[in-house]
Amino acid sequence: MAMEVATPAPAPLTAPERNIIVAPSAKATTTVETHKKNRIQVSNTKKPLFFYVNLAKRYMQQHNEVELSALGMAITTVVTISEILKNNGLAIEKKVLTSTVGVKDESKGRMVHKAKIEIVLGKSEKFDSLVPPVTNGKTPEEAAKAETDAAVEAQEAAAT
Repeated sequence: MAMEVATPAPAPLTAPERNIIVAPSAKATTTVETHKKNRIQVSNTKKPLFFYVNLAKRYMQQHNEVELSALGMAITTVVTISEILKNNGLAIEKKVLTSTVGVKDESKGRMVHKAKIEIVLGKSEKFDSLVPPVTNGKTPEEAAKAETDAAVEAQEAAAT
């Protein structure tokens, strides 16, 4: 005679989060990471450094803190972004986490381990007096891109 065992349902997620599969393995197990609205996943090849600096400012305006995250070679970029924000008096460091994650290497078809860093920054006491509020209705990404584009145009104009 077979006996059924009831397993409790997982707790519901809060509204600003959703699950993302980070590294599915060949077995039935997976690593699940929660996506937060104030997390910036930094790449050192996709966007300029100051795009991420400006985006982090916007996220801090909206959420009072920002989580910068990166894998492998992009870790130095995250540290640089964090130091720029701290040295300009905009942010205080709340938490730094380091770990190793398994990522599937597409070219070799096997799992490789990569270093990962997560830095959580909060608003400094001077943040609101140093950063003007955004009232133009743009998303943080659009505002950061506009600021980066304006800075690039100013540099190009100064060079000519």
